[in-house]
Amino acid sequence: MDAYPDMSVIDVPDGEPSAQRGFCHGESSAFRRLRDAGLRPTRQRVLLAELLFGQEHRHVTAETLFAESVEANVQLSLATVYNTLNQFTQAGLLRRIGPDGSRSFFDTNTTVHPHFYLHGEDRLIDVPETLVLEQMPEPLPGHEISRLDIIIHIRRKSADI
Repeated sequence: MDAYPDMSVIDVPDGEPSAQRGFCHGESSAFRRLRDAGLRPTRQRVLLAELLFGQEHRHVTAETLFAESVEANVQLSLATVYNTLNQFTQAGLLRRIGPDGSRSFFDTNTTVHPHFYLHGEDRLIDVPETLVLEQMPEPLPGHEISRLDIIIHIRRKSADI
């Protein structure tokens, strides 16, 4: 889709088909965020950025964002959602976290911070306390540390019988 340089997406009342969504003059914060990250603000990207960044920091999967887009009457394929999340990650707008190797979460907070992964609930949440790492290990010769992810895997305790 083409970029709309001086336009932004507007919401329509609930129940209106997504084709009724329009563009208005002025730039939305999602539009500016994409442009500032070097991404062409296509209609699909702006719509997904509005869903992602219109709230507090959060963790989403492609499937949960796709479900949100369906609920918002935004007609996109799951493949488009995956591709857009990957593009946003490459542009530095999201951070990908793979707690179990089989599923990726995308975090809107791209700063270094620890997470709890809740086994059995398939949820990723921020650790509310400050975590102090006293010493980083030295990287292998010829290498540098490019990223730090701390994921603490937890599960609910079994009820005492």
